[in-house]
This record gives sequence, C-alpha cells and structure tokens, in this order.
Amino acid sequence: MRSIVMFAILALVVAGVVPRLYANMNGTAASAAKAVPAEAEPTPANSRSMSISRGDDGHFNVEAVIDGRRMDFLVDTGASVIALREGDAARLGIHPAARDYTANVSTANGTVRAARIELNRVEVGSLTVRNVAALVLPDAALGRNLLGMSFLSRVRWEHRNGRLVLEQ
Repeated sequence: MRSIVMFAILALVVAGVVPRLYANMNGTAASAAKAVPAEAEPTPANSRSMSISRGDDGHFNVEAVIDGRRMDFLVDTGASVIALREGDAARLGIHPAARDYTANVSTANGTVRAARIELNRVEVGSLTVRNVAALVLPDAALGRNLLGMSFLSRVRWEHRNGRLVLEQ
C-alpha cells in the first residue's frame, strides 16, 4: 500500500512540474514570434496594398478614381454600397432621371430616395474593382461620397496600428 501512495505522490508531482517545464521551453519560441512587428507579415508577391492614415476629423478619407475621374471619399464600412452625391455623379456623366430614384435609403438625415447605378471601374491606390454597385443621392442628403461595402467587400481590409490597410 505504501508503494501505491508513493507512486501517486510522484505522479502528482510529475503532472505538476512537466507542463511548466514544457511551457518554459516553448515560451521562448512563442515570445520570439510575438516580437515580430505586424508590419513584417509577408504578403503574397502578387498582392497590392495601401495604407490610409486617419484624417484630422478622425475618419479615413481616400481619393479614388471612378471610371477615370478623381473623387474624394469617406471610407464607410457601415454603407452597403458606394454612395455618390448627384453633383459628383454628374461629373462622371451619370444623370439619373427622377424616375430612376427608386431605392429608399436610410441616412443620418433620414430616409431619402436614391438611384441605383453600376460603376465600371473603381480604383483606390493600386487596387482596382470592376462592376461595382453604387447609389446616387441628392447632394442635400449626402455631405460626402462614401466608399462602402460594394467596394470594400471585394478587397481585404483591416485596422492595423491606427491605419486602415487595404489589400487585393
């Protein structure tokens, strides 16, 4: 009986000590891996990426090229699609008729009617997305153009170290 008790005590000691030794041996490798900054993560050779700084207003603003024309956008992950002000849509040669405003859209200013359109090509830095759904809203309903999820869902994006990183 005494040998069984001694074996049980020895097993408990080993069970308590061995995991700690194992954790200490692997802890050095784990902390070395954590020491690599996020910026050093490799990206595939064929990927394109860009990093956007937060503006003075606390938002991420970006210049995009829509069908060959430069326009400023507020990056808005809460917007389902790209939203263009009527005046900016007109610069693209897009002039929806009154009958085209069939979509009801909830904005910070209330519910407004918008016209559904499709943009042939949207470029943000080196990223290009084709055939992107968008809406045209009256200028009074939209203070700024919004770069919404119809573009963002077709690229990888993340908030990293206070910057918005987009990759394709």
